[in-house]
Order: sequence, then C-alpha cells, then structure tokens
Amino acid sequence: MPLKCFDYISIEKPKLSSRRISSVYTISIDGNEEKFRLIHTYKEKIPRNEVFAKLMVITPAINYALFTPEISFNFSLDPRDLQFFKDMMELTANDILVNRIYRRTGFVREEFIPKEIKPQPLAKIVPERVEEEDVKLTPDYNKCAIMLSGGKESLLTYGITKEIGCEVYPFFFNESGGHWKVALTAYKWFKEHEPNTKKVWSNVDRLYTFIEKHMKILQNVGKPKAEVYPIRLFFFEHYVFSFLPLIEKYNIGNVLLGNEYDDPRGLTYEFHGIPHFYAVLDQSQFFDKYMTRWFAERGLNIRQWSAVRPITGLIVERILYKRYPELFKLQRSCHSVHKEGEDYVPCGTCFKCNGIQTFLLANGIDPQLIKYKPHHIETLPKRIAEGKVRLDEDELQHSLYLIKQRKPDFPLSGERRDHVEMLHFDDRNSLFDNIPLEFRERIYSIFEQYTRGYAYLKEGKWVEITREEVLHGVHDS
Repeated sequence: MPLKCFDYISIEKPKLSSRRISSVYTISIDGNEEKFRLIHTYKEKIPRNEVFAKLMVITPAINYALFTPEISFNFSLDPRDLQFFKDMMELTANDILVNRIYRRTGFVREEFIPKEIKPQPLAKIVPERVEEEDVKLTPDYNKCAIMLSGGKESLLTYGITKEIGCEVYPFFFNESGGHWKVALTAYKWFKEHEPNTKKVWSNVDRLYTFIEKHMKILQNVGKPKAEVYPIRLFFFEHYVFSFLPLIEKYNIGNVLLGNEYDDPRGLTYEFHGIPHFYAVLDQSQFFDKYMTRWFAERGLNIRQWSAVRPITGLIVERILYKRYPELFKLQRSCHSVHKEGEDYVPCGTCFKCNGIQTFLLANGIDPQLIKYKPHHIETLPKRIAEGKVRLDEDELQHSLYLIKQRKPDFPLSGERRDHVEMLHFDDRNSLFDNIPLEFRERIYSIFEQYTRGYAYLKEGKWVEITREEVLHGVHDS
C-alpha cells in the first residue's frame, strides 16, 4: 500500500443523547494510537435513532480508504449501509487519486506519489458484524429541507421552493472552524425570519484536519487561504446524514443541495483508465440519483436533488437579484470570509470571489451590494487574465462578452455563447427527470422569465428544444 499512513482507523460505537451524537475515531501510526471525538450537537431534542448515528459517524472515513489497510467499525452495520460505504469509498478513492494525487496540488509530497498511474489498493472494511437494521419512514413530499451554505445556489433554492408552496426547512451545518463564517450572515437572517430554520453543530472539520495532520504523505496542511482541501473530497452527504434525526422528526421528504450546471463537453471523466468525477462526485447528478435510490432501498424514502442544476451561475445570480433581493444580499461565496465591524465580508480576490464578481458585472449588478470593494472590482480583469477564476469556459466567455456590452472600456472582451443563458440538459449532468415531476413545471416557469429557452447537448453541440420535450423527458438522444 504505497500511500499507507496508518496501521488502521477504527470508529467506536456512537453515543446518543437527546441533543448529542458522538463517536471516537482512533488512528494507529507505527503502533501508536491517537484519538479524536467526533461530535454533533442539536438545539432541540432528537429521536434516538442508532442507524442514523452510525451513518453520520462512519461517512467521514470514506475519504481515507487509500491510506490505511483497515477501517473497522466497533458496532454492527446494516448490509445496505455497508454497501453505501464501499461504493462511495471506491468512487472517492479514484477521485482523490486523480484530482489530489496524480494531478499535483502541492499537498502530497512528491516522493509519495506513485510512479505508475493506476488504481491503488483500498482498505478492508471490518464491521463488528453485519445484520439488518430496518428503518421505515413515510415522508411528506411537500416538505423540502434546503442545505444552506450561504452561497448563491442554496439561497436561490430556498427562494424558489418557498415560492412554489413547499413547506421549507432551512438546514445549516455549523462546522467548528472558520468555514461557518460564510454561512453566518444567512443564518442570522433565517433564524429571525424563518421559524423552520434548523442548525447542527459539528467538529467534523477538526476531525479531517486531525487525520490529515497525521498523514506523512502530506505537507502544508492547514495552509491559510488554500483554495482546495488537501485530501478529502466526500463531505456533503455527511452534512445530510447529520440532519437525518431532524428529517425523521419533521417527516421531510426532499433534501435539496445547491448544485448548478456543469458542462461535460471536453471532459473525459477518466484519467489513464481511472474513472473519476473531477473532484465533485458528491455534487453530481449521478450521486443525487444514487442517494435517492439508496434512501428508497433503505426504507427512508427521501429524495435528494437540486432545483438549480439546469442553470449556470450567471443565471443563478440574475434570478436571485431580481426576484429575491433580500436573499441576494445574504450571499457570501468566498474561501476567506473575514469580519469587519459586525459583518462578515468576502476577501474579494479568491477564485470564488472572482467568479461571483464576474457574474454580477455581466448582469449589471453592483458587487458592492454584497460587500465587495471598489478596488476588488477594478482589479478583477487582471485576476481573470491570470486565470484566477474557475468557471466553465463558455460561461466565462459569455459573461465577459456581456460585461463588455455594458462597459465598453472593460479590458477583456470574451465571446458570445447564448446557450449560457438557457436551461441546460444532457445525459450526464442534467437529466430531464432531475426535478420531481410535481415541482418541475412550476420551477421552470420561474426560470423561463430570466433565460432564453431550453438547450439539449447532442453530439457535442447545444440544440434548442421545447419546454414540452423537457417536461416529458422525450428527446431523441
């Protein structure tokens, strides 16, 4: 095992109380054990469901199957939960291998990167025993939990689902470290204005850092202002699992994440024969479909999906600003939010900030409305020219084209790519049945007011299609 950092990782049986779930992680390095207690706390009493507790404490370990010969659970596990863990472990390992190891990020020491590009051995998974532990939920599909991060997509998702008549539950996952600052502005507003707002506090971010600081293959762990995590790539479903006690308590049928459109053109989804998801497995359409099927097989019957998957970030900002201006002002999409006075403000220069400012200027929106400063806006063209922005190429080109139309003195020109302002569908990243049927037409009716129609990716080209084809999922692919 060339990437081996640990003798084993073990997870103790979770402890449950009325407002807390915890478990101890043990990592063994050359015979010496180090321990860390993973904690989740709730602001209200929760059902004591041991199955949910097990799911939330095992999921972080999915990230470390490449680095230890064994991951053991000191408790029984349902075979369906074990299968979920193994499936995600294998998919995540490939994503980590390709996007964090073979493609250098500066975190993995060069001497530990395998010389031959091929899949590497994975940990053996050892539960105390495997036995069925049934759970049966019959949730209300008019209830929607929105995983809110403080970013534009999740805020728009809340606005849309609220408008179309869903009973909406804003869910905030409060990590113990600085990342919570990104969501804090939104959380304060929701706590005051939305009685269904729920929050879970967890120190899982410190668990990840604890493990990664003990990995001999890594360097620069905890480096300030890093744009990517050193190793971990699978964490969104841990957030969802952490809310399962509240999903059960309030009988919620839908979990929505703010995953927008990703253009698959020019991407192979494999690297020297290794399939991967370009580091976004747990934000992919494939993953939402997997989880919805798994929830059904598990007896939970929850649907996991994204309302904004067919639209680009340019359109997300347009709708948020024009239709939900109060929500628009809450967004903080930044890698390094910091406090100024009583408010948390974006750094203005990271990859995320550069993308947001580009979208705002393209839509004729003043970035100062969400706390960007004049000098951030003035120096944006230089940062874009230096490649300090992570947007799909067409999305960037069309945004720059729109900025140039509005501001002829803007130093970058871009190119017109009209499909960027359309609703996108393709056979990989945006399927016709992404949004549940009973919500589909109402959501698209909102999108239509801010877009230029519907487009389907056929043989690498965007072809205009009709609303009826989208709603009924009938198109010759």
